[in-house]
Amino acid sequence: MLANPDSGRLHCPNPSQFLNPNRPKCFRFPNCPRSPCFPSKSKFCNLSLLLPRQIGKKGLAIRALSEPGGVSTSGGPQGYPQPYSVKIPVGDRHILVETGHIGRQASASVTVTDGETIIYTSVCLADTPSEPSDFFPLSVHYQERFSAAGRTSGGFFKREGRAKDHEVLICRLIDRPLRPTMLNGFYHETQILSWVLSYDGLHSPDSLAVTAAGIAVALSEVPNSKTVAGVRIGLVGDKFIVNPTTKEMEDSELDLLVAGTDNAILMIEGYCDFLTEEKLLQAVEVGQVEALVKKCGKPKMLDAIKLPPPELYNHVEEIAGDELIRALQIKDKIPRRKALLSLEGEVLTILTEKGYVSKDADLVGSETIPDIFEDEEEDEEVVVDGEVDEGDVHIKPSSRKSTPLLVFKEVTSKFLRRRIVEGGRRSDGRTPYEIRPINSKCGLLPRAHGSALFTRGETQSLAVVTLGDKQMAQRVDNLVDVDEWKRFYLQYTFPPSCVGEVGRNGAPSRREIGHGMLAERALEPILPSEDDFPYTIRVESTITESNGSSSMASVCGGCLALQDAGVPIKSSIVGIAMGMVLETEEFGGNGAPLILSDITGSEDASGDMDFKVAGNEDGVTAFQMDVKVSGIKLPVMREALLQAKDGRKHIIAEMLKCSSPPSRSLSKYAPLIHIMKVNPEKVYLIIGSGGKKVKSIIEESGVDTIDTQEDGIVRITSRDLSSIEKAKAIITNLTMVPLVGDIFRNCEIKSIVPYGVFVEIAPGREGLCHISELSSEWLAKAEDAVKVGEHIDVKLIEVNEKGQLRLSRKALLPDTDAENASSKQPTGDSNDVASQETSDKGSTKKISSTPKRDVAEELPQKKFIRRLVGAAKDRPNINKDKTKSSKVVGSVSSKDENTLVNGEANIG
Repeated sequence: MLANPDSGRLHCPNPSQFLNPNRPKCFRFPNCPRSPCFPSKSKFCNLSLLLPRQIGKKGLAIRALSEPGGVSTSGGPQGYPQPYSVKIPVGDRHILVETGHIGRQASASVTVTDGETIIYTSVCLADTPSEPSDFFPLSVHYQERFSAAGRTSGGFFKREGRAKDHEVLICRLIDRPLRPTMLNGFYHETQILSWVLSYDGLHSPDSLAVTAAGIAVALSEVPNSKTVAGVRIGLVGDKFIVNPTTKEMEDSELDLLVAGTDNAILMIEGYCDFLTEEKLLQAVEVGQVEALVKKCGKPKMLDAIKLPPPELYNHVEEIAGDELIRALQIKDKIPRRKALLSLEGEVLTILTEKGYVSKDADLVGSETIPDIFEDEEEDEEVVVDGEVDEGDVHIKPSSRKSTPLLVFKEVTSKFLRRRIVEGGRRSDGRTPYEIRPINSKCGLLPRAHGSALFTRGETQSLAVVTLGDKQMAQRVDNLVDVDEWKRFYLQYTFPPSCVGEVGRNGAPSRREIGHGMLAERALEPILPSEDDFPYTIRVESTITESNGSSSMASVCGGCLALQDAGVPIKSSIVGIAMGMVLETEEFGGNGAPLILSDITGSEDASGDMDFKVAGNEDGVTAFQMDVKVSGIKLPVMREALLQAKDGRKHIIAEMLKCSSPPSRSLSKYAPLIHIMKVNPEKVYLIIGSGGKKVKSIIEESGVDTIDTQEDGIVRITSRDLSSIEKAKAIITNLTMVPLVGDIFRNCEIKSIVPYGVFVEIAPGREGLCHISELSSEWLAKAEDAVKVGEHIDVKLIEVNEKGQLRLSRKALLPDTDAENASSKQPTGDSNDVASQETSDKGSTKKISSTPKRDVAEELPQKKFIRRLVGAAKDRPNINKDKTKSSKVVGSVSSKDENTLVNGEANIG
């Protein structure tokens, strides 16, 4: 392979054999095999999905295969690849892959279309390699444009900003299956950018983004071993569905995303509702993708791969052999790490003295790169490479700029694998199936609503639960124009101190977001419904010590903390991380993969698999698998799942031995939530104009919040029961619907007008008692009989079409026939009733009535609240139903102070 001095990229060593001498050469790349100077029949002019083939003696062997449905067009600008599109069957439909249309200056770019959802992905790489490192310099960025769904960002700047959590999760889904396929020794920084350009609301973009990235990498010059594609698997009934629509996912028992090659699995991540291991394996088998990429693309930059010389490995093994074996036998993580660092320095010094490496190379030493830096143009923290996860060993990746140091790490991993296979013992002395010692404690934080400290070996999680009302729910931005709120969320924090290092502490990294979501989805199936437990639940998991499996420790600690907070969970959930040594023949094994239970950080970094499984004895609720080899087969995954099930049983048994068991009751510092049901048509009256009414109720009663729903559900949140009862009484009286014939006792006269008086029959509810209804005798003015502030008994005699109330005092006088009197007395001006006004003040009152009708009251200026009240003879049934429509969570509601007397309500 030769490098083009003009472009800095590779091209076929003998391009002249494909050139047409009768056509002018490309003005920019005269020797480029993709030049339009090639004859129209050239197989390089209609390339679709591209996969590098093997390197032969004469250079890069290229073979183009025909693909049904492929369409090639011509006429593009000179120097650019020709457009090509192909349809690929996925599930019960096809996806359209196009290249050469958009982003032609990138190393490769594709658009993938499913329905009306379109993903655009590009791959670019640096022209010059970076310093040697023990991780591949790959960065992935995924963004969902609001314009894809015909929307605009709701922020002040009206444009997309920093990546949202679910976008970060998709970045990880793209990165994790691609990284194992990258060839060692390639240090050109590679960047994958992916955008959602169109979204139809039916076809999810995440699995398409994985496929688009895998195809784009195969098209590019980045050397990789396999082409990656991703699919989502759903389970509706007993039928597995490949790439289900969002509507189908609403009824699915499984949400599984599988990424891999044509014959191996590279990554799985999924969530389910206690799905058995056998069902899970069937879903993964359905999700294995066929060979999507069968055509060749740009020549791979294979000559850019720089591997250490083989003899250097021998020298390092000879120098460090015995000392390295002794260091790996140290059980504790920190002393073992310090011993390895000391030995690393000694090896580097000896190699330099013997001339195996140059002084300029080895004096550079081991440096660290910042994990987070400040972007001066934006007020946010940017994660440089959040996908690098060395098994909870380091808070940030190590950029080893010395080749001998890279070799020393690989030799250390080799010795660790040999010790596990040959000796049957791991660094801490455990067998492959053994779980580290477990210790747990609950209730260690007295003011928190729930807390637990879960320790497994040298991994420790401090989990804290906070309970709140609906206002504490987390809002989720998405492309669909529907507000989504999460009533349960788990936040995972991995500070530098948990691994004994110094580092910056700021915005959560991609790794923290990903681990938090995995633990959150694992615990979600055991939570009670919102009707049974109306709290918003927040779980914080702070990793205080880490040596592997910290996300699974968050699951265990979070489960204990939920129980300590009094959340009525359905069952206990635990998590375990499984590892693997794939090629055991090299170390004297029988060739079968060796599965490791409850792996440590070093076993994760040096092993071939990290398989996290959460669930209980009956099934799995969440799982995530990443491999560091070219893929694993289903039998290996089956063995790992069954071994993980045994591990979960052991962990559940150990958690039952919690030294301070969970309290399983609400903390006295947790808020109380009272739920009541009102007439849905009256809900808006509780809120009032601009929220003034609900604010006044909160201020008067002393509750924290009052939340209303369109279906008539009202949630009252407070720290004490007395304020809840006060708010409940106010709302009950304000939302009543009085009926003709109701009698109200001890009602206050609020104001006097020339045509009568306004009487408050309940807080915020006033009615007009016309001057003719004040007394059985004729009155010249109302002040002759009553005065403001006086309390009288009245009867409701009329409710007009506007819901305004007409009251009578005369109807309750002992020597007067109310009905005859009301017919003889003049009613006054018809505008008298229409001029009624309301007030928001007063004492709590209740009403008794006879069943006539359900009447809503609405005044032209001010609004007041009312409640539908049944007949007096039906009142016992109403009291029975009250237990269903009104309840206080975490406490016992006090008895109603108002009682019925002979069909009347005692008021005041």
